[in-house]
Amino acid sequence: MFDPFQETIWPLGDQIETIINFVVDNFRFIFNDWIGKPVGIVLRGIQSFFLSINPIIFLVALLALAWQIASRNIAILSVVAMTVVGLIGAWQESMITLALVVTAVFFCVIIGLPLGIIAARSDRFASLIRPILDTMQTLPAFVYLVPVVMLFGTGEVPGVIVTFVFAVPPLIRLTNIGIRGVPEDVVEASRAFGATPQQVLLQAQIPLAMPTILAGVNQSLMLALSMVVIASLIAVEGLGQMVNRGIGRLDVGLAAVGGVGIVLLAIVLDRITQSVGDSSKGRLHWKQRGPVGLVLNFLNRNQKEEIPQES
Repeated sequence: MFDPFQETIWPLGDQIETIINFVVDNFRFIFNDWIGKPVGIVLRGIQSFFLSINPIIFLVALLALAWQIASRNIAILSVVAMTVVGLIGAWQESMITLALVVTAVFFCVIIGLPLGIIAARSDRFASLIRPILDTMQTLPAFVYLVPVVMLFGTGEVPGVIVTFVFAVPPLIRLTNIGIRGVPEDVVEASRAFGATPQQVLLQAQIPLAMPTILAGVNQSLMLALSMVVIASLIAVEGLGQMVNRGIGRLDVGLAAVGGVGIVLLAIVLDRITQSVGDSSKGRLHWKQRGPVGLVLNFLNRNQKEEIPQES
């Protein structure tokens, strides 16, 4: 009487297990065909691209891209970091991990961005999706593994799905916050000039909310990287698998190599994605910086030198 919780009153675990078993027995083919196959196609395409590209070409492309998007210092830092990853013997594993993260973030963007926009335009939908996002963010990541393995098996595709579920909530939340934070007078002015609701969204709200949306993309990217080690428990290859094998064998060196690779890859991706959302006033236009700016300045200088000679 004075200790009513000695026995289980609500068998929640048994009920959830019954539901999962029912879904697996009757609807597993739907999850494999409608979710697993598209994810697998995208993942294999991105992974084969990263694994087939020569490391030198990858580093040169990374230098040009990081210099164009971010700055010269970040470009040099990115190349040095990825060079270190190659020197410690984790290049192929880092490419596999990069493919998994890019695939997960790709699906986060194409699914999370529309959901965030809908939540910003509908208070009812926002109140409906808020507890779902709270559950997705607070539920321990290991709990996702059991139903995902039962529905999709083990391998890289389930790893992408687990990573997506764990990483998509910040993008939905920050998209919602960014669009709701657009000043009301801007929206009213757009409507006064005859803009349709779609034009207000695409030409006013989303551009002004873009720094916040890109911050959500950055957060999703970092959370996706944090899931690498956990996803390795369901046979996902990459840097996380190196850490997992090192722990299983008590091999400190192998675990350290995988951990250092994850840290360096996270630094590179974080610095580049943060620079995409940088809207500081002193920042040059994309045509005036990076390799594009260097080439355009060189061409303009040659044209100015040719004009006096012709006259």
